[in-house]
Amino acid sequence: MPHESRRPLSRLDPRAPLVLDTRALGRRPGSMREESLTVPAPESLGVEMVGVPKDAELELDLRLEAVMEGVLVTGTTRVPLVGECSRCLDPLASTFEVEFQELFVYPDIRIGSMRHAAGEDELRLEGDFIDLEPALRDAVVLALPLSPLCRDDCPGLCTECGVRLADAEPGHHHDAVDPRWAALKDLQDQREESQEG
Repeated sequence: MPHESRRPLSRLDPRAPLVLDTRALGRRPGSMREESLTVPAPESLGVEMVGVPKDAELELDLRLEAVMEGVLVTGTTRVPLVGECSRCLDPLASTFEVEFQELFVYPDIRIGSMRHAAGEDELRLEGDFIDLEPALRDAVVLALPLSPLCRDDCPGLCTECGVRLADAEPGHHHDAVDPRWAALKDLQDQREESQEG
């Protein structure tokens, strides 16, 4: 059985849409570069009821700054959203804008005399490249509404018949009798009939 490394080599593909090259910045703190990109959306960028369609166009406005610890990326992304209203289940389509900021730490950065160990949520440069997808995914998914609405005053669906209340006639309701009181209702009906007869 071949020996497997505990830490698989992770090489970024420089041609991937969300992989950015930072060579132009060098390691000169204060150097900066701005860039605007339009890239296809990665898969599964959303929550249960709303999300960004795979391969939809994401518009990114980015600023990359070299700092002592690494490269600070500040950006804004505009994404198309599709989903359904959490109240009436009608389809939704809109555009959403999210701001984000993330520090990508140099792989060899040291703090004091101890080597700085990468935490689970710490992002690092791989060579001169950064993978923007994890930071972008976190920013977009965390900003999405868990219960999206087609409009703020959406009345939803009737709990009895399921009709959209926005389309129903004013005062839409059902005369429902609680089954626990059905026997008393029958007695009342019988009494009213005997009094009429």
